[in-house]
Amino acid sequence: MGKKLVIVESPAKAKTIKKFLGKDYDVTSSYGHIADLPSKDIGIDLETFTPKYVISADKKDLIKKLKSLASKADEILLASDEDREGEAIAWHLKTQLKIKEEKSKRIVFHEITESAIKNAIENPREIDYNLVDAQQARRLLDRLVGYELSPILWRKVRKGLSAGRVQSVAVRLIVEREQEVRNHVPKVSYRVNANFSNEHNHSFGATLDTEFDKNQEVTDFLQSLKNANFTVADIATKSAKKTPAPPFTTSTLQQDAARKLGFGVSKTMMLAQKLYENGFITYMRTDSVNLSQDAKKQAVAMITKTFGKEYSKTRNFKNKSKGAQEAHEAIRPTVISRRNLDMDFDSNRLYDLIWKRTVASQMADAKIDRTVAKIKNDKNKHLFVAKGEVIVFDGFLKLYQVSTDPSDEQEAKGQLPKMSQNEKLSNNYIEAIQKYSRPAPRFNEAALVKKMEELGIGRPSTYAPTISTIQKRGYIEKKSLEPKERKITKWILENGNISEVTEIEKYGNEKNKLIPTDIGIVVNDFLIAHFDHVLDYNFTAKIEQELDRIAEGEKPWKEMMSEFYGEFHPIVEDVAKNAVRARGERLLGVDPKTGKNVYVKIGQYGPLVQIGESNEEEKPTFAGAPKGINLADITLEQALAMFQFPKVLGNYKDKEVVVATGRYGPYLIYNDKFISIPKNIDPVNIEMDQATDLIEKKLKQDEPIAHFDNLPVFKGKGRFGPFIKWNDLFINVSKKYDFDNLSKEDIDTLIKNKIQKEKDKMVKVWDGEDISLQKGKWGRLVIVKGKKKIMLPKGTDPKSITLEVAKKNLK
Repeated sequence: MGKKLVIVESPAKAKTIKKFLGKDYDVTSSYGHIADLPSKDIGIDLETFTPKYVISADKKDLIKKLKSLASKADEILLASDEDREGEAIAWHLKTQLKIKEEKSKRIVFHEITESAIKNAIENPREIDYNLVDAQQARRLLDRLVGYELSPILWRKVRKGLSAGRVQSVAVRLIVEREQEVRNHVPKVSYRVNANFSNEHNHSFGATLDTEFDKNQEVTDFLQSLKNANFTVADIATKSAKKTPAPPFTTSTLQQDAARKLGFGVSKTMMLAQKLYENGFITYMRTDSVNLSQDAKKQAVAMITKTFGKEYSKTRNFKNKSKGAQEAHEAIRPTVISRRNLDMDFDSNRLYDLIWKRTVASQMADAKIDRTVAKIKNDKNKHLFVAKGEVIVFDGFLKLYQVSTDPSDEQEAKGQLPKMSQNEKLSNNYIEAIQKYSRPAPRFNEAALVKKMEELGIGRPSTYAPTISTIQKRGYIEKKSLEPKERKITKWILENGNISEVTEIEKYGNEKNKLIPTDIGIVVNDFLIAHFDHVLDYNFTAKIEQELDRIAEGEKPWKEMMSEFYGEFHPIVEDVAKNAVRARGERLLGVDPKTGKNVYVKIGQYGPLVQIGESNEEEKPTFAGAPKGINLADITLEQALAMFQFPKVLGNYKDKEVVVATGRYGPYLIYNDKFISIPKNIDPVNIEMDQATDLIEKKLKQDEPIAHFDNLPVFKGKGRFGPFIKWNDLFINVSKKYDFDNLSKEDIDTLIKNKIQKEKDKMVKVWDGEDISLQKGKWGRLVIVKGKKKIMLPKGTDPKSITLEVAKKNLK
């Protein structure tokens, strides 16, 4: 009897499954998709919407290997993930490997445990072609939109730009939020807080039941309370409860990991993938909140044993998402009793979050007593309100606290002292504070995922790639904004006297927010102006619903493609023919020297300033726009200042010092050296002593710090951190070294280790050809010639790479 072949899409997944199966099984990996649309062609027959799939060059050797294994096996089990993407991988494997129907079986599981794998093998099924069709429809839709819109952007905005169906809608969300923030006009109001003591001299805080709009109203109100008497008008305590949140879906995991652990969505998914492939959690791309009966039983046993029977409450959660069908279960630990893992620090933290959320979902409600006291005075009708709460039974809160957005209002915490109705209170002080309304906060990654899910844009498998793509394309930046300062007024009534103080309030401090770039705004405005239907939120959500219908077998996928393209393509043709070029142009004013208009706009290499009109006989003059300032915020004065560059600042040690600006920002030119001017120094107003300080630092940095084998050693800081450079080798300096105080021994060790590492990488060197075969990342081989590198498929036999083969790959 021959072996059975199990094909999964990940080597880590294959390694884990191999542990559970005996010698009768071979387990191997396809390393993701083995076939896709061609990279240099649209790859779609636009008459029939038939895709033209190709095998990429780096997968050809892998296909040969898989075919060989398949030919020797009695049965091939296609075990890729159970979502649409996984179903398509299984279909491509069956098609490209030409597996006969009687030898092919599809198995699925949502956790990589021994029982789940063996159960899947005992209960195989056919490939679900409805899921395959839904994946094909999404892939082809995205290819059509990208291939048709991107050339339009090249011609009408700038070369090298691209657009995507879901990505462009995500950019629209971020741009519109940014516009909302910029257009926000702060409204002033005044909040009044007070501090009282009861008859037993226990103090507590309270807030007035209204806010004032004018400072005169505030001062009049405080004046009226100078000799006021305060009593408890009403006090009531009500019992309430807090219910735990459901177990994690993909989006809620991404949101909580961002808020509690500070992880970006891509990092969260990378770690979750690792946990899944090692058999520690269930499948991580899901919008289901269900738990299996077995998982609930495990939770009851663990909760009862650890916390007591009163803390256990079995719950069934219902999906709020209409199309919740990416997988059958929420994200949970595969073994509830497994509390801790022996993995890397961040993987352990994410697992702990998943474990707590899962277990808490099966715990009892928290019971809370909430008290509200209303306090009246004998001078006016306004009431102060004091709130407090006491946790009577902590329930699930013993284990897990649900996180919220920073913008969400937080409920009052703490306990109020005992008071009775009509009890007289002592007023310690009353404080009125000026405050400004704030715009909705900019999106961070977690908030964007939440918004996309609310609108029905994308699905669990698309959130992280979407956010990653719009950042890679340069449409969005993840930035932290420094706080600004403004004055606020505060009035304090204490002991019958009113004092007024002015304080400095810091505001606008935002961390890791998604902010549109100038080109992102221009592209978004152009697409909305000409393709508003495609970028409409409801239309994008409707497309997702149509894909769900295809997955359920309710609609033929090519019918949906025909409907979309029939409406989309004529618009593309019309825009290509008739739309004017988009520059994001904004008139700032008039240049006092020439009397010509001054504009800021998007040029081929980024934002620029233009004096004069493009259609005049005399050509306009250009300068790079100030760095670090959005086009929408550049003033006429700032724009005109850019035309003074390059300018001679003076002489230093008999050499001229010149200030200039370029594509990457302002810099100094001194003795043929180019020295960047940091962001905290304004190039327009840079002083000579600031320039000479930068020059001296650069000269010192460029001096060798040591010699090794009679060659100089230099040090610097680059994109990936501190390094030393020797003989054209760049050597990263890890944190275990004191970079500012490297000893000769440190330097020698770093260089020797690097030389040895470079030798160890070499597999083959062809003398006189400047070609080598080296060990690359992830265990793959790399053919290297100069700066050109060709990564070979994993598993390539080094003996098969001759000089002739290497040259062929380098072509």
